[in-house]
Amino acid sequence: MTRTTPKKPRPTQREGGAGTQANARILAVDYGHKRIGLALSDELGITAQPLATIVRTDRRELMRRFRELCANHSVGRIVVGHPLHINGERSEMALEAEQFATRISNELGIETELFDERLTTWEAKQSVATRKLALGRKDQHIDAIAAAVMLRDYLENRSQAIHRTNGQETQREP
Repeated sequence: MTRTTPKKPRPTQREGGAGTQANARILAVDYGHKRIGLALSDELGITAQPLATIVRTDRRELMRRFRELCANHSVGRIVVGHPLHINGERSEMALEAEQFATRISNELGIETELFDERLTTWEAKQSVATRKLALGRKDQHIDAIAAAVMLRDYLENRSQAIHRTNGQETQREP
């Protein structure tokens, strides 16, 4: 897992930032060439829900939408899916996701990290098929579901890391 620390200080809540870290949510991003799937945690960082799918436009508009979403939902951390190959090697898309994570961190001033997203889109498609949802417009929703699957895995990984500290007051990040 790779962390990107913002170059500029994080904005305060009055400036449009997420507010205090204790009640801040986590935004998961399933980055793609055509669409970007988004999912959001609850305030306690326990559950993950699909939020939206954004059709990619120009960078300025995309950053404006991210800034607005992060302010409206009190986002304190962003997790960007890192699409590695099954063997763990970085793909071309993984390099693009890394650059995107750095750009978001620098422009929004919110700590951003990469998280392995292998097979999340496959799992999201399986979930949709299992529930027998109408698949006529699945491409518009599958990206947000994939982001939610990734966020669920991230939250579980983080919870396990906290439990491994055996009740110590310091918490390790995943």
